[in-house]
Amino acid sequence: MELEWLKTGAFLGSIVYALIGVVLFWLCFIIIDKLTPYDLWGEIVEKQNMALALVVAAMCLGISMIVAAAIHG
Repeated sequence: MELEWLKTGAFLGSIVYALIGVVLFWLCFIIIDKLTPYDLWGEIVEKQNMALALVVAAMCLGISMIVAAAIHG
């Protein structure tokens, strides 16, 4: 039984794609934060805006699925 994910190429490829996904996700979040009329992070953390936190969580899941589909491609 051969473990494909233990091979060096597969492991390093997974790490590279994971890093690309995280960077793309973070860039998308920053762009969306700049497009909104207020500071998303400040509203969620400082003002404890739970409704906005749920909207941002849904946005994060959506962006993550798009990035994962694009990388898996």
